[in-house]
Amino acid sequence: MSRCETPIDSPGLPRSAEGDPVFAEPWQAQAFAMTVRLHEQGVFTWAEWAEALSREVHRPGRAADGADYFDCWVAALSVLLSERGVASEGEQAALSDRWARAAEATPHGKPILLENASG
Repeated sequence: MSRCETPIDSPGLPRSAEGDPVFAEPWQAQAFAMTVRLHEQGVFTWAEWAEALSREVHRPGRAADGADYFDCWVAALSVLLSERGVASEGEQAALSDRWARAAEATPHGKPILLENASG
C-alpha cells in the first residue's frame, strides 16, 4: 500500500502542530473539500489523484518552497475534471471568468452571486 491512501495522508499538505490540515485561505479548504468529495463519488481514485498532484508539484517553474502547493492542487483537480469529462478546460475557464465578473460587480461585503456577472 502506498503512503498516500486518503486525503489526510497527502504528502506536502500543510499541517498544524497537532497534525491537522491547515489552510491559509478559505479557497484552499474548499479545493481540498471538493477533491475529497469527488474522490468519494468515484470520479477518481486516490492513487490517480496523488499522481495528478505529483505531476503538478514537480512541474518546472513551481515554487521550490511549496508556496504554491494549493495552486498545484487546483491545477491537478482541473486536469482530472477535464480528463474524466466532468468539465472541459473551456467550461472551467468560462465558469471562472463568470465568477470573476460577478466578484467585480458585487459591492464590498455582499455575497458574490453568479447572477451578478454581466455578459
